[in-house]
This record gives sequence, C-alpha cells and structure tokens, in this order.
Amino acid sequence: MEFRVLKYFLTVVREENITKAANVLHITQPTLSRQLAQLEEDIGVKLFNRGTRKISLTNEGMLLRRRAEEIISLVDKTEQELNEQDEMLDGVISLGGGELSSVSTLADILAGFKKKHPLIVYDLYTANADEIKEKIDKGLIDIGLLLEPVNIEKYEYIRLQTKEVWGAVMRADDELAKQEFVTAEQLSKRQIILARRPKAKNELAHWFGKYYDKLNISFTKCERKAPKFIY
Repeated sequence: MEFRVLKYFLTVVREENITKAANVLHITQPTLSRQLAQLEEDIGVKLFNRGTRKISLTNEGMLLRRRAEEIISLVDKTEQELNEQDEMLDGVISLGGGELSSVSTLADILAGFKKKHPLIVYDLYTANADEIKEKIDKGLIDIGLLLEPVNIEKYEYIRLQTKEVWGAVMRADDELAKQEFVTAEQLSKRQIILARRPKAKNELAHWFGKYYDKLNISFTKCERKAPKFIY
C-alpha cells in the first residue's frame, strides 16, 4: 500500500467522482481507476460502491479513510518536525481538547509562550476525551486538555485550577431556562438527551443520584469532531 495511492484514494473520497479526482490530481482517469483497482486487489476488499454519477464508500472503505487520514496526518507532522530549524525554536505544537472553560487558561499560557517563541504555530483539534487520548497514543497530538473522569495514569499531566460547570441545554422559552440552576428532580420529569461516553454517564449518574433510574432518556449523544484550525 503506497503513500501516494492513499492520497489518490482520499481525493476520490472527497470529490465523490473519479473523473473530478483525476483532474484535481492532474492524472488521467484510466490511470487513477487502475490505481484504485490495484489498491482493492492488494488489500483484498471492495472499497467503493460505484454509481452512475458519484461513488460512495463501503464499510471497509470508511475504515481505510479514517486510517489513511491518520497516516497522512502523522507523515505531515513528522516532515514538519524534521524540517524545523535549529537556530530558533519553531514548528507546530498539536493540541487537543473539548469545549471547556479551561480553554481560556490554555489560551493565556499559549499567548505567553508565543511571545517567547513567535515562530511556533498551534494546531488545535477539538473532540471528546476518548478521542483526544487516542490521538495522543498515536502520536498525532502533543498535548491534550481533558475533562475528568478520565484515566491519565500513563501520561505526564498537571491539573488546572479552572472549575468546569455542567450545563443543561433547553429552549429559551422553557420555564426551567429562567432559573439560576436546575435540580435532578426537575430534569427527571423531562425527556432528556444524555452523553454517550461511559465515564461521563457515570459522573452524571452520580449527580442524579436516586433520580437516575427515573430518567426519560430519549437520545444519547456522541460529541462530534469540530474542524481543525491554526492558532
């Protein structure tokens, strides 16, 4: 499986059309088709469902897409690190975190660090704690900002002093929205959407106490990734 062919594969996935992808890659459509067919033959699975106007991914194709994105990201990160100059501290620091109050503390730290090292660029990735840990383990993220409860025994870490607050999101015209806070008993009488992450559910179950078994849970929610951006 060649790195070049993985880039071809991801371009086809993005364009959803082999002819358009070939134009983007500046190669002929037959050449690209042969490369994709060879890729499927090499790994022994079907990657695409080929339609008349656009193509879609099979389950195996979706798995390869995730892995290919990780591989290319890791290669790009390695190339950046190898090309850093010795005279002055520069390069890219990859950070991951959720939408937390402590992000403001992190921003203050980064602002001070950037004054000392203006060539440093920060690559921020937002997701839940489990995804951030996975990226750290794969070497795709240098520093993770995690919300406990989370298993951090195998990492070097410090605890920030920022206090995170749980919130309940509801319609603006809901009578509970006018209150300064809501109680477990009040929420137990409503249909609610609850976090899917096991550790987060355990934390919420502790907060709800005796009302947890009475909850009317209509949906469970998995935090979705937000786009990366450069700080």
